[in-house]
Amino acid sequence: MTIDVFGRMVVAAVVSTMALFGSGVPTSAQPPPQHDQKRQDDQKGKKEEKAEKQQDKQHQQAQKKEQQQQAKQQQAEKKQHQRLTSQDQQVLIHQQQQRLVQYRQHLDQQQRLAEQQSEQLQRQHRTAHYGFQQQYVARLHQQQLLIQSQDRYDYDRDPYFYTPPSYRYARQGGYHETNQYGVDLLRQAVNHGYEEGYRAGLADRQDRWGYGYEDSYAYRDANYGYSGFYVDRDDYNHYFREGFRRGYEDAYYSRYRYGRYSEGQGTILGDVLTAILNLESIR
Repeated sequence: MTIDVFGRMVVAAVVSTMALFGSGVPTSAQPPPQHDQKRQDDQKGKKEEKAEKQQDKQHQQAQKKEQQQQAKQQQAEKKQHQRLTSQDQQVLIHQQQQRLVQYRQHLDQQQRLAEQQSEQLQRQHRTAHYGFQQQYVARLHQQQLLIQSQDRYDYDRDPYFYTPPSYRYARQGGYHETNQYGVDLLRQAVNHGYEEGYRAGLADRQDRWGYGYEDSYAYRDANYGYSGFYVDRDDYNHYFREGFRRGYEDAYYSRYRYGRYSEGQGTILGDVLTAILNLESIR
């Protein structure tokens, strides 16, 4: 009995001690001190501030880009409203009339050369290239008929003849100026050249003929797509041949390095076209 009473007294003492000092939870499990919470709040605030600054910066960049685009658009609209003087316009029209007369004479000469070239292709048994040349000459003939109908052309209604030059391009050591309408024609020259060159290269590959784009009548002629307007014939011929050479090479070696050709239509790549023209804005 005495032992049992003593045991109960010991248990009571232990319980009292635990109540007095707590359950003995380790310090590491205690809530974080107040200064740690403040540090976390500061870090969060800095992140939010940094994010806001980044958003402000992006917003400013977007505004700046929009302002630049508006400025370019306003400048383009201003160009459209600019006109040449009546005197300068008459000079352009006179140059154009002379250009047409010379071009018609040149086409008559080229037709005789085409006949000579056709005879040579037949002697060489280049059947595919002969077929290509016949098609090229037929397209050129249709173009010639259209040019002959331009005697009563209304120059006053053509914006090319009252729009100031806006681009400069270099060729054979000299600079030439033209407006957007002339530039569009030069782009057309390169694309027509690429398309015709591709057809010529494909024909030579089918004939198992050696590589030689300069022997093609289409390359020598280089007039397809040119109506005698806007730019000099020599300039058009130059850019046509630049496209022709690249189209011929793509077809002859069966690849697409400079452009694309599908279903009878060829187009030179945009970056290649830009490099060939190498235009410089002057307004």
